[in-house]
Amino acid sequence: MVSVHHTAGTTPPPSVATVRYELITLGDELLLGLTPNGHLTFIGAQLGRRGALLQRNVTITDEADAIAAQFRESWARAEVIITTGGLGPTCDDRTREVIAGLIGQKLIFDPLIERAIEERFVKFGRKMTANNLKQAYVFDRGEVLPNAHGTAPGLWVEQDGKVLIMLPGPPNELQPMFLDQVVPRLAARGLLQAREAYVQLRTAGIGESALETKLQPIFDRSGGKLSVAFCAHQGAVDCRLSSPTGALSAGELEAVAAECVQLLGDDFVCSGHDSLAHVCAELLRAREKRLSVVETATGGLLAQAFTEVCGACKFFAGGVVCCSNDAKMQLLDVPECLLLQHGAVSEEAAVAMATGASETLGADYAIAVTGFAGAAETGAVTNGNPVGTMFIGLFTPAGVWAKKLSYPGPRSTIKIRAVNAALDWLRRELLRAQRGEATPTRRSGAMQ
Repeated sequence: MVSVHHTAGTTPPPSVATVRYELITLGDELLLGLTPNGHLTFIGAQLGRRGALLQRNVTITDEADAIAAQFRESWARAEVIITTGGLGPTCDDRTREVIAGLIGQKLIFDPLIERAIEERFVKFGRKMTANNLKQAYVFDRGEVLPNAHGTAPGLWVEQDGKVLIMLPGPPNELQPMFLDQVVPRLAARGLLQAREAYVQLRTAGIGESALETKLQPIFDRSGGKLSVAFCAHQGAVDCRLSSPTGALSAGELEAVAAECVQLLGDDFVCSGHDSLAHVCAELLRAREKRLSVVETATGGLLAQAFTEVCGACKFFAGGVVCCSNDAKMQLLDVPECLLLQHGAVSEEAAVAMATGASETLGADYAIAVTGFAGAAETGAVTNGNPVGTMFIGLFTPAGVWAKKLSYPGPRSTIKIRAVNAALDWLRRELLRAQRGEATPTRRSGAMQ
């Protein structure tokens, strides 16, 4: 088997990055567009974090001939082959059987897996059908990757100098299995780095080109030893610092990152992969403050961002989605005269909604988002505000303000950008409060 070894805590040799990984994603539902291929983005990202490049992903049908043809090709050219899907109990789950025949492995019945499947059905109060036992067959010269979230275990084979990893299709089963079992095994064999291959700086409120321009003087001092990559999101930009040749040690990369952080100021969100909501949550927890939200055009996305954070009940009082004027008046005590005079999409409405959310839900901070995310709301310009116009209201212990945003693009993009802008504004206000600084007096302004 191909193997690359390095000393823990040091930058590994570039040979780790030359190991060829290929991903075969199976399923007619992927090719028909019924299910997005999230396996590619997830597995590619996780490998990239550990210094490996996913060289190719091929999505194929569930037919045996298609599986056989693609597997032969990948097995001939890659050192690590990962398959997803086709390990379940139904007639279109053929991956295990086809690949076993191709690599000369026998399938043997594992009574421990049978027992685990039976126990899972009992747990959920369901009757197990006989076809589920198909999932208890494993390679005679392989290992089982237990599935804590489903009935189909994963399979691991080391043969002919290669590694074969077979994973179930459902993301809630595949992702924890990959993180908890596959990544550690690959790292132990020197096929992935023992730590992340790069230092990631997450930023918000600054565009990609402006970010590069701001940090370029620091990058120039590295003498070509530093590799820099940018990844732009909706309202946020990640900057990844690495040294693929190993010319810079992990400590030296961290020193460069620290210099960048100092220069970025409040545009810096965090090191690593934490979300804006997670960073806001930590700031709220640190000051023992609670937050509430009220949304119209974003339809609950802002509340969802916070409830994705573990222990949200410690800092998140709750959220309200109220699209009609009646709902705003009844749930948040927004004055009818204000809505009639200024409209539901206005600075005044955003301020009143944020204030109402804070008072109704008993929160120290509150965010309100109202606007026109798509043509379906208005069909045209309303009160001089075209589609893409959003207002964010922020209630804090120091006062309440509103900001106007204007975003082009489809509804989904506008909604995500508005949520990220709201999160970033809250984050900056919490940082100011943490430092004991006064909030600048303002009512409206442009936001990235």
